[in-house]
Amino acid sequence: MPLFEMTQDCFRPIDQASFAEMKIKERDDLQRLLRTQISVLGDDLYVLAEEFGDWEDSKCRIDLLAIDKQANLVIIELKRTNDGGHMELQAIRYASMVSTLTFERAAQIHGKFLSKIGEIAESPGDRILDFLGWDEPDEDIFAPDVRIVLVSEDFGKELTTAVLWLRGREIDILCIRLRPYKDGEKTLIDVQQIIPLPEANEYQIQLREKDQVGKKIRVECHDLRLQFWEGMVAEARNRQTRHANNKPGSYHWLGSSSGISGLNFNYTIVKENGVTELYIDRGETSENKDIFDQLYAQKDKIEGAYGGQLIWERLDDKRACRIKRRIEKGGYRSPESQWPQIQKEMVESMVKLEAALKPELDALKIKS
Repeated sequence: MPLFEMTQDCFRPIDQASFAEMKIKERDDLQRLLRTQISVLGDDLYVLAEEFGDWEDSKCRIDLLAIDKQANLVIIELKRTNDGGHMELQAIRYASMVSTLTFERAAQIHGKFLSKIGEIAESPGDRILDFLGWDEPDEDIFAPDVRIVLVSEDFGKELTTAVLWLRGREIDILCIRLRPYKDGEKTLIDVQQIIPLPEANEYQIQLREKDQVGKKIRVECHDLRLQFWEGMVAEARNRQTRHANNKPGSYHWLGSSSGISGLNFNYTIVKENGVTELYIDRGETSENKDIFDQLYAQKDKIEGAYGGQLIWERLDDKRACRIKRRIEKGGYRSPESQWPQIQKEMVESMVKLEAALKPELDALKIKS
């Protein structure tokens, strides 16, 4: 979209140009100006070094190395092309290489940079502290993460697709477009952050925070279920039941075959309660319903042998069926001190369920 000058009479279009046509160079022009006026790219940036490449076995050089107000390191890569080339790949490599940088080392690097550009560099560490608003260095919270800022005349589809994919995996990477315009003898630069759009950035941060909370909850649930099943399997070993040799996992169920293909005796556990069940799924809906109906015809006999009512779920809108008993004492979110009692009751329920169903399972008429 063109840039316009608004006059009293009209919107006067200003011609878009290119850095190549205008013979503007990456290092001698764009990089030289940005190193001392980095606020063009963001108010929260402070340049530590230019053309940084002080590592062994590599000739790679970071165009500009900066920090932000949160003490994160910031890799700034510049291109004057209209597609950005493969700058995202370079930047990822550089980010990994500087990720272990300490405050002390950053101060040394900054001192060399200040000397190079002709500034007094007696206490470069103090300059960094002033920018961060710190009274003294704190290695524990310096460089907690590495951000990436890609700066180019424009960006191709391959690069923007890669950047969006990386952002979806919580890599903090931005694309800032520097679009040049020629207005007589004047060179104008339109600076726009295009990924993420500034208007959408706060919303995306909120979504990412929500997702992180969800991931944390899921991890906690997995850990709790694993611990619960470890105790359950131990109780099954004590009783020498069919689940005694199961390997505890983090899923919400723990199963073992009844001896008939597709008919499994399962434990399931949720936050507030547990279940013992016979789960029927031999692959075909009609066969599953037929097996369920044969067992349901003996409902009174089975419940009498079990010693209480069971929940019969034919599940006509699904392929599988269930016959189950819900244990109301609690689930994996119950206090761990209550787990042994819940596990004992679940194992006792399974022993009774297996015994009650065994004669009817033996008598089933099923396809071979």
